[in-house]
Formats: sequence, C-alpha cells, structure tokens
Amino acid sequence: MSNNLSVIILAAGKGSRMKSDLPKVMHKVANREMLNLVIDEAKKLQPQNITIVVSEEMQNFQEKIIHNHPEIKISFALQKERKGTAHAVSTGLENLNNLQEKLLILYGDTPLISHNTLEKMAEKLNNFSLCVLGFEDEEENAYGRLVIDNEGHLEKIVEFKDASAEERKISLCNSGVIACDGKKIRELLSQVKNNNAAEEFYLTDIVGIAGEMGLKRTFLKTEINEVLGVNSKSELAKVENIKQNQIRKKFLDLGVTIIDPNSVYFSFDTEVESDTIIYPQVFFGPNVKISKKVEIKSFCHIEGSKIAENSIIGPFARIRPQTIIENNSKIGNFVEIKKSHIKSGAKVNHLSYIGDSEIGSKSNIGAGTITCNYDGYNKFKTIIGENVFIGSNSSLIAPLKIDDGAVVGAGSVITKDVAKNELAVSRTKQSVIENGGKNYHINKSRKND
Repeated sequence: MSNNLSVIILAAGKGSRMKSDLPKVMHKVANREMLNLVIDEAKKLQPQNITIVVSEEMQNFQEKIIHNHPEIKISFALQKERKGTAHAVSTGLENLNNLQEKLLILYGDTPLISHNTLEKMAEKLNNFSLCVLGFEDEEENAYGRLVIDNEGHLEKIVEFKDASAEERKISLCNSGVIACDGKKIRELLSQVKNNNAAEEFYLTDIVGIAGEMGLKRTFLKTEINEVLGVNSKSELAKVENIKQNQIRKKFLDLGVTIIDPNSVYFSFDTEVESDTIIYPQVFFGPNVKISKKVEIKSFCHIEGSKIAENSIIGPFARIRPQTIIENNSKIGNFVEIKKSHIKSGAKVNHLSYIGDSEIGSKSNIGAGTITCNYDGYNKFKTIIGENVFIGSNSSLIAPLKIDDGAVVGAGSVITKDVAKNELAVSRTKQSVIENGGKNYHINKSRKND
C-alpha cells in the first residue's frame, strides 16, 4: 500500500450508555482496547500519520496508546465541544500539518473494521474524490441511508432523523467510514451547516457538497458485522462474540483442534500452531504463543506465556506472564506457574505453586510443592537443576539452588542450597505414643456422652 495516506480516528464520543468511568473506546474486545484494534488495522496500510480526535477524558490514555504503536506516528487533537462528526474531523485537521493525498476517517468504537476493506477504500480514491463505506441491513434501524442515483453512483447520505418515509426504506446504510481526497477535505468541511434536527455538523453532508462541486463520489459495501459500533455493554458483548468466532475459525482453519469452540476464549494476539488440542473451558490472556502438538486441557487460564511442542497443560492450570514451558513438559491439575522457565521434559503434576523459578530438564516436582519466592518486600529466585526430584509437600525458600540429580525428601522445608546428587531432608522427628490413639477416642467419646 502506498503511504501517501493520512488517517483520522474519531474517539471523542462520551459513551454515556456504557455506564462506566472508562472512556468508551478504551473498553476491550478480545483483551485489546477498541481504539487500539482500529489503529492495528489502520497501520497495516502504512499511513504517514494517524491523528486521534479525543475528549478530555481520554487525555490520560494518550501515552499508553503511543506506547502500543511505536512504529507509527500518532498525534492527538482535543475536541472540547461535541458539535458533530464534521466538527470532530475539522478538529483533527487542525493538528494534522502533514496531510497526505488520501485521507481515511475511522471510528474508535468500530473495532471489527479490517485493513482489507480500508485498503479497498483508499484504492477507490485513485478514481474518485470520495468513497463511503456502506452495508445492507433490512431490519429496522436508525442508521443514515446511502442514496444512490440511477447510474449507481453515490448521490448523498441522509441521516435517519432527517430522512423521509421513503428514504427510510432504503436498506443500504452508512457506516460512517469515509475515504476522501486530502486536498479537498478542508474545502468540503468549510461548507457543512448545522441546519438539521440535531443542530450538529454532520460529516455525511460532505457527500452532497462534493456533488455540488462536481467531484466524483462512490461507495463500497461490506458486511454489517465489520462496521458494528459499540455504544453499550450489551453491544460490547455482541462484538466480543463476533470477534471470538472470527479467531476460533482462524485457528480451526489452521489445523488446531478445539473440541468446544464456544467455550474457549482467545486474545487478539494469541498464537496457536497446528495439531494442538484445546479442550473446553480454556481462557487465553494476551501474549500467548502455543507451539505444535500441545494439549491444553479444560479449565486452564494462560497469559503472557510460551508453551513448546508436545507439552500437556492442565486441567485446572494457571500459567501466568513471563513463563516459558519447553517441549515435552507436563503441567498438571491445580498448578500455578508465574515468571518461570520450565525446561524440556520437566513435570509439575499436582497442586503446586512455582514462581520466579527455573526448573531443569526431566526434573519432577512433587504434589504440593511451593516455591516461597516473596518475603513481603522482595522477590527471589529458585533454581532447580536437571533430573532433580522434589518430594511432595515441600517448601523451597528462595533464594535457593538445587543442583543436578539432587533429591528433596517429602515434607521438607529447604532453606539452604542442595549440591549435585545430594539428598536433603528437613522434618521434625516423629513421636509415637503407645495406645495414644485408643485413649484419644475414649476421651472424646466420654466428652460427647
């Protein structure tokens, strides 16, 4: 895609129907803010710049947004008053000194827009001065309507509030997304008036104005799901469901087995390779990479981790950020792993917490093992070598190193390093009282009589 392109994203909507202190466009779909999803797609076209029109509520998020997209120049324009979409675009243009030949106008609350559609719109500007993205919707709705002339060209857009009964019967609706000749946009906007039912400056009016100027106008049709806007939590849930189904289909098409797709939830950036099997009720947080032939059993929660080939995870495992699990490893039921490196062939099979640790290849961590990595102020590391056996119900007090081939007896509290091939046992001495059990039961029975 040629980079003679600028992008303006409108993101100053109040979003009062969201019933939230969080700005509307910062609500997440597939664990990614809606605005960032739109930016993700826009930047695939390699624009020269992206300007985001924001409200005062969004100012605290600007640094985070820039941090999320270091490879593209992003600037912000503050819309102090909400006077309509044309006013919002004009606000964006005030901060856009390097406006390119082509301009895309997008919305921060339409997170399902695809770069393929945006690229087609930009290409339309090779032959037209204006292109509007539309969709067919036969159901009753309050979208603006695209009025097409007898030659199949876009004549105008009429807002639903201002549409006649006949115009409201038109099924071709306006998404709001517009591609425009960058050299013409300021002139078009300067002629927009607010003599309408809402007394707002409608961006859609530039279509009729462009016609009066003799400019060529067209439209592009897409599926309604791609341009769904989010204005409430129920609409957010609807868009989330659509996004999840898109991701699920992508992985199924890539050869991933998902036994019950509707019960598995992915993040926008989840990576899963072929021949992996995902059982029901699994949740993937951000930044997860799963290699080939991994089994992820039910009720696992995985985020910020890499899992290599032929490993088995779960059921009921929690894999937390900065965890690397190498090939042929096994992480079993009710195991939590955080910021740890589990090397090839290692096993943590039951009821354990492994944090800030390194576990060597083919080591076996017994049930109920805890790495005690935090003293209330600082975190410390546990290093376990190769072919180590840690007995059940052991507490490993970090900082600690247990070298290759060592064995730790069950029920131990290990506070000092264990050298290569050593056996470490730390238990209180067991005492036995003859007939103590019998006497215990007799005394308890008498008290209960």
